[in-house]
Amino acid sequence: MHIGIDKDTCIGAGQCALTAPDVFTQDDDGYSTVRPGREDGGGSPLVREAARACPVGAVTVSQTVG
Repeated sequence: MHIGIDKDTCIGAGQCALTAPDVFTQDDDGYSTVRPGREDGGGSPLVREAARACPVGAVTVSQTVG
């Protein structure tokens, strides 16, 4: 799994961090970021829900092949 956050689109609503706090957090400027070591989602079943919760669609989740 690959998690992407479009920093140009992110408005810092924090819905991803509220939905999957073990994977997402907010940086010092208030924008969403993936926690270190969780770039693959850490097996959390809430990652896709967190992407859906983003009000501006800044979070994307895709399957990695291989």
